[in-house]
Amino acid sequence: MSKLKAQRIILTGATGGIGGEVARQLLAQGARVGLVGRSAQKLQQLGNELGDNNISLIAADITSAEGRQKIVDQMQESFGGYDILVNSAGIMDFTSFLDQSDERLEAVFQTNIIAPMQLTKKVLPYMLAQNKGQIVNVGSIFGSIGFAWFTSYSTSKFALRGFSQALRRELAETPVKVTYIAPRAVKTALNSGAVYKMAEEVKMNMDSPEYVAKQIVRSIVKQDKDRYLGFPESLFVRINALIPGLVDKATRGQNKIAKKYIS
Repeated sequence: MSKLKAQRIILTGATGGIGGEVARQLLAQGARVGLVGRSAQKLQQLGNELGDNNISLIAADITSAEGRQKIVDQMQESFGGYDILVNSAGIMDFTSFLDQSDERLEAVFQTNIIAPMQLTKKVLPYMLAQNKGQIVNVGSIFGSIGFAWFTSYSTSKFALRGFSQALRRELAETPVKVTYIAPRAVKTALNSGAVYKMAEEVKMNMDSPEYVAKQIVRSIVKQDKDRYLGFPESLFVRINALIPGLVDKATRGQNKIAKKYIS
């Protein structure tokens, strides 16, 4: 029997490329999933595609207090609570830091780190009270290696990685686990056409949403602490932590090429 059988899971970013695949694989293992997204229309479309009774469609904005309250209320109504939170929602810009508007900069941080922290804070008391739970934060290799022209995105993912590590240590004496998963680039609509053109020229490795979703679900089951996907990217994470100057040199040529494609 799957360890996820009958587990009640909140999945943010459910209508995204990775989120939809994660939902399919969670349901295949018998989980009950609250699918969270801003667009009720996209959620309904996903629900129709999944065709599963073990879902609850939650149209909510995770960056608002009202949206976060709606998520926990609907999970209580649909499934009587929740056991796992998967923070998968995210937005990204491929642009010069100087050209990014203040409003967009704030939106990146609100979606990628502040809202996941606030939603985690919202669900933790219930998890602690029931003596079980898991927080799963979907980060990025960009959260360990700062990439030029992805400055706000990289910084927000650095913060998500730090949050995961700090919270794990804070909860070390409790039954609530914290998992951080860092995919490399993924072939989803999150990437603009410019990103795909740049990735092709610099020969950037990109994984399919199906593969990444499979690894995320695997890490949830195993309750991994940290997991970095892809080689040699996972190796570069270690090198960057120890000798960042080497990565500076290694990425200089790539950065020059990428600059041609920024919006």
